[in-house]
Amino acid sequence: MTHDLTVIWAHRNELLLGVATTAVLSMLAGVCSLVTGSLLAILLMSKRRTAARAARCFVDLMRCTPFLLLVYLIYYGLPSFGIRLDNISAGFFALLLYNTAYVAEILRSGWANRPHEEIEASHAFGFHGFLLVRRLILPPVFYSTAPMLGNQFIQVVKDSSFLTIIAVPELTYAANNIQSNYYIPFAAFIAAVVLYWLLCSTIEFVVSAVRRVSEQYQ
Repeated sequence: MTHDLTVIWAHRNELLLGVATTAVLSMLAGVCSLVTGSLLAILLMSKRRTAARAARCFVDLMRCTPFLLLVYLIYYGLPSFGIRLDNISAGFFALLLYNTAYVAEILRSGWANRPHEEIEASHAFGFHGFLLVRRLILPPVFYSTAPMLGNQFIQVVKDSSFLTIIAVPELTYAANNIQSNYYIPFAAFIAAVVLYWLLCSTIEFVVSAVRRVSEQYQ
């Protein structure tokens, strides 16, 4: 076991590079999915049935599709239609599509639970359309759904581990390379588990800090 830990320490830079790739890719996918998920949530709550149904179909499709299969479709399937993405771009696009659906559903549920009196009062003060959504609906929805959004951002980090199948140099890929070369699966993968735990704990800390700051302005 001491030898295994020595090997892990000797290859710490490879693991740290994997952590950095996972963190950056997950952060970009998480932030972008929050933006696109917000827009999709607006369509889900739209009074225009065609738009709402199209948004609902997309959300249901993503929620019923295994993420691994989605990665395969994007990386290996899209070239059949002349669309070729490198492994990192394909991984980012898969994370974005998949988590946009979940973020949209989280925001929709938070929006649906808002008191209707607030919206009616906003109409009385002249707030309508996108201005109403941006100024008076989405901010409290973000606040009320912060714990669920935090959990979804953690899920983005965990989903990124599947990208090892298309050779994205993230944390699982780095750990697998080490165990393949030195056959120390326990040490390599337990190191990856610890590093994933640190990443997810950081997300939990940031979400909790943002929520505490928001409470001061409520």
